[in-house]
Amino acid sequence: MKYVDNILDTVGNTPLVLLNNITNGIKSKVFIKNEASNPTGSILDRTAPYILENLKQKSLLKDGGTLIVSLSANTAISFVLIAIKQGFDVVSVITDKESNEKVSLLKALGSEVIICPNELSESDVRSKKAVAHRLQKRTSNSWLIDESSNLLFIQAYYQTLAKELYAQVEGKLNHLIVPVNTGVTICGLAKYIKEKNPSVKIWGVDAYGSVIKKYFDSGILDANEVYPNEIEGLGATAINDAIDFSNVDGFVKVSDKESALQTLSLASKEGLFLGMSSGAAIGALFQLKDEFSDKDTIVVIAPDSGHRYISKVYNDEWMRSRGFLDKPFTVASDLVKDSTADVISVKTSELVSHAVSRMRKHKISQIPVIDTHGFVGSIDEMALFSAYLDDHRKDDTPISEIMNPPFPIVNSFTSVEEIASLIRNGNTAVIVALDNEKHGIITKSDVISHLQ
Repeated sequence: MKYVDNILDTVGNTPLVLLNNITNGIKSKVFIKNEASNPTGSILDRTAPYILENLKQKSLLKDGGTLIVSLSANTAISFVLIAIKQGFDVVSVITDKESNEKVSLLKALGSEVIICPNELSESDVRSKKAVAHRLQKRTSNSWLIDESSNLLFIQAYYQTLAKELYAQVEGKLNHLIVPVNTGVTICGLAKYIKEKNPSVKIWGVDAYGSVIKKYFDSGILDANEVYPNEIEGLGATAINDAIDFSNVDGFVKVSDKESALQTLSLASKEGLFLGMSSGAAIGALFQLKDEFSDKDTIVVIAPDSGHRYISKVYNDEWMRSRGFLDKPFTVASDLVKDSTADVISVKTSELVSHAVSRMRKHKISQIPVIDTHGFVGSIDEMALFSAYLDDHRKDDTPISEIMNPPFPIVNSFTSVEEIASLIRNGNTAVIVALDNEKHGIITKSDVISHLQ
């Protein structure tokens, strides 16, 4: 019988997958190093065993201690995997940029999760860094995994991924393309591979909204380069002292949209279900195509699985709301923002003040009115405006006394053109009867914002 002793024995030995369908115009052989094949679906599974063993050998963390992980959710997930096996607790301090799938997975694996606002500066007492440091100070027998651990991460990738990859290609490697976040992966890979063959070109992939490329090109950390982006695990707002890009040949920036679309191409054309940073790496591949010769061997690092981004890049509404999806809107269901939640409404027996409160809370301009028979009326800003002009004491008036006729109801397959016609005829919104027995609402602004 063939088996492994525990889940940690399945870390590494990830496959090199030849790309066959999305490399049009590139005659070189291009391989994906599929790190999604690791047990938690992430390249970071390689680092946790190495770092934890190092901490134990140096008596920096004793049995039964607590790891406080203040890096990415992917990092925390990998450390939780080790903790399960070795009896440690993990507290994950992450930002609200992380996907719902990652947060749910951390909780399912037994980690305490603390979520901090992503946009805060490190000096803010509510920031991820500040919260993690306070937590570590008040937790006995604990160790903080953050940017100060970067040298250990670099050593881990040098000892594991770099050696494995170079053995797989049997030394026949011309270009390596690596998505870059903290910089530890590319530093560990580049150091080992350049030692083996200095002629191999090492390319880093950066995001717009990140300081890395400009820092590499000029040595300047420019705060003007920093702004919000959508790609988790790509780009950085600072450069840690442990990071040494001297073995890297260059960086390429890839847009959020290009990253997202290439991620979908990897799934639909190659059967590779990966995260957005992998899509960014394919975007970089095409930007670098003039650097390649026909006989070159190119390896692209794919850091993690797409299972952690189902609510994002693999969700049509998320893609559309960010302008990433060019698929045309043709029917009513295409315009409904959330088909899983029923439409927000008020009852005829409620008061005007209730409608006002609900509209403010949900930042909406109109709301349908219901009773036991279904949709019987509607309220919009103009109706409320007129009511308050007539009588400032309208707060305690029943909705039924000021409501307008109900919004038209259409099915989910009604054409966008027909909906536009209903709104042109004076309706401020249209109710959509969805296939799951719930109802959505389409407003004038929804139609306008989705015009192709």
